[in-house]
Amino acid sequence: MSEKHLTNNVGAPDKPEVVITRVFDAPRELVWKAWTECERFMQWWGPKGFTAPVCEIDLRIGGKSFSSMRSPEGKDFYSVGVYKEIVAPSRIVVTDSFADKDGNVVPATYYGMSSSFPLEMLVSVDFEDVNGKTKMTLRHSQTEGLSDKERTDMQRGWIESFDKLEEYLTKSRVAVGIAK
Repeated sequence: MSEKHLTNNVGAPDKPEVVITRVFDAPRELVWKAWTECERFMQWWGPKGFTAPVCEIDLRIGGKSFSSMRSPEGKDFYSVGVYKEIVAPSRIVVTDSFADKDGNVVPATYYGMSSSFPLEMLVSVDFEDVNGKTKMTLRHSQTEGLSDKERTDMQRGWIESFDKLEEYLTKSRVAVGIAK
C-alpha cells in the first residue's frame, strides 16, 4: 500500500470490516461535495475501468442514495442505501445494499456473487480538515459473513475508487485555481 492509504483493516478477527484512511490534497468541502453531489460523484464512483451512469442522492436522514457502477464489459451493478447520519461536512453514515435497476434490494447472488454478503451493510465516512487537506476515513461494516478474500476484494474496489476520486479532486482544484 502507498503512504496515502494510512489504515487498512481487513479481516481482523475482532473487527470484520474494511477500514481505509486516506489523505486528499483538497479542501474538506470539495471532498464532501464529491460524495454528496451526483455530478461530482459520477466522476469517480467505481473501481478502475468502471463508470457511474446512475446517481440519485437525497441527502437527508432517511433519504436514499441510489447508484450504479458499469463494468468495462457493460454490466451494471446497482446499489441502494438509506442515510442514517449526516453532519456536513464531517460525517456520512449510509446503509449499503445491492439493488436491481429499480432500486429494490436484492441479494449479492443476483450479480453472481457469494450468498455470504449480507443484504445490508453500513458505510461510515468521516472527513477531517488537516491543514487544508482532507483526511477521510471510510468504514464498511456489518460484513461478518464475508471471507477475508471478499473483504480484501471490497477493499481493493474502494481503493481503486479513491484513486479515481483523487484524480477528480486534482482536476477540480486546477479548474478553480487551487493547483499547487
